[in-house]
Amino acid sequence: MMVYLKRRTALLAAIAWSGMLLSWPAHADLDKIRTLGSLSVGVYDDNLPYSKKAGGSKALSGIDVDVAEALGRKMGLKVSFLPFPAGENLGDDLRNMVWKGHYLGYGPADVMLHVPVDPLLMNQNPQVTIFAPYHTDSVRLVRSVASVPQFNGIASMAGKKIGVEKISISAMVLLGEENGRYRDDVRIFPTGVDALEKLKAGELDGVLASRSEIESVLRDDPRFEMREVTFQRLPRKGWTAGLAVKKDNPELASALKEAMDSLFASGEMLRIFAKHGVQIVKP
Repeated sequence: MMVYLKRRTALLAAIAWSGMLLSWPAHADLDKIRTLGSLSVGVYDDNLPYSKKAGGSKALSGIDVDVAEALGRKMGLKVSFLPFPAGENLGDDLRNMVWKGHYLGYGPADVMLHVPVDPLLMNQNPQVTIFAPYHTDSVRLVRSVASVPQFNGIASMAGKKIGVEKISISAMVLLGEENGRYRDDVRIFPTGVDALEKLKAGELDGVLASRSEIESVLRDDPRFEMREVTFQRLPRKGWTAGLAVKKDNPELASALKEAMDSLFASGEMLRIFAKHGVQIVKP
């Protein structure tokens, strides 16, 4: 009975709050955002080095967090974050965080960061505008120089312990390479960062992860060497991250792009990435 009452109270509160906001659409246009003085930003809650919610606290950190705050300053706005867990696919994330909102009641935000600037994704999600590419990432292999002193391609890692993130591009390509030749060598971790920490501790011989993850964790540690590796099932050289807003907010998209261009022109974007140990690759 008590649980029912709590849920009913929460529902009534939500209805009252929505009534207060009837004059403000979920995706306010730029003028209304400026009137409110705050830009709501959707970021992933577990996507280091780009964004991460710290333990049980509400504190956020990462490259995308710093980028969002810098965009807010350029636009003269405060920034409020809406951290969220990744959905089953990117279409789910765009629906929940950009143009509709989650059925549990949170979202959408005014803008979402770290959205792949990909023509197929754009065609599949006509409700959003994806723009302002700011960084290109790619898969890399990093190895312990002590345990694998010579490297001549992925074959050099045969029989070695290689860490990958679960449900990732790295896991997919490594497990499938050469008809599963390396399957017994693969060790699965919750994230690429977890795998890299195990590499630093000497529990792995190598890790296949994104270049940004590797750079942010290892910070040019001479005990490890990062290499680009060719895989049969990885034809693309990388992926580019950008911003996304609802399709009917062209003024907001234009203002955000202008702010992003300013961050690059001033060198602030370079400094943000360098703070996290990552070398920015401008698309």
